[in-house]
Amino acid sequence: MSSNIRIVSSQENVPVGDEVDHIVAAWEDQRPDLDARPLALFSRLLRLGRHLDRIRRSTFGEFGLETWEFEMLSALRRQGEPFRLTAGQLMQETLVSSGTITNRIDRMVEHGFVSRVSEPSDGRVVYVVATENGISAVDKAMEALLVVERSLIDGIEPGDNKAAVTVIRTILERMDSE
Repeated sequence: MSSNIRIVSSQENVPVGDEVDHIVAAWEDQRPDLDARPLALFSRLLRLGRHLDRIRRSTFGEFGLETWEFEMLSALRRQGEPFRLTAGQLMQETLVSSGTITNRIDRMVEHGFVSRVSEPSDGRVVYVVATENGISAVDKAMEALLVVERSLIDGIEPGDNKAAVTVIRTILERMDSE
């Protein structure tokens, strides 16, 4: 780390801030020709994503779910009764390939979370339908997840939360459109 850290407390040369502040300051010291400001946001988002991934895996695991199983069951649950989508619709909802979705559906059928049901009027159309076991698991996992995630934002002013959501949504819209 650079000896010229710009982030200091009122006590002489005592660094303050988080790890990302130190990373940005070090890049600014080593490469003053670069504008390292994007690191302040994106490095934090990356670190946040890693923490959230760990929290979600742990939370979902308590209910016998992998993260991807939660995502698929969540997509089905949000549809309301009869909690069904085609494999193609699930692919769109979960942003995975056709090979991946087929494998995941097979595994979820084995776990008893979903079943395949043919459309009576057109046997070529097959729906993936969440079972009672799948709905129960995703409901319990969602309840637990919201408790954990709500605790992470407790104490943050509603306006600050809304501003953070707006900034992140704007960045995601740019990325999703590419």
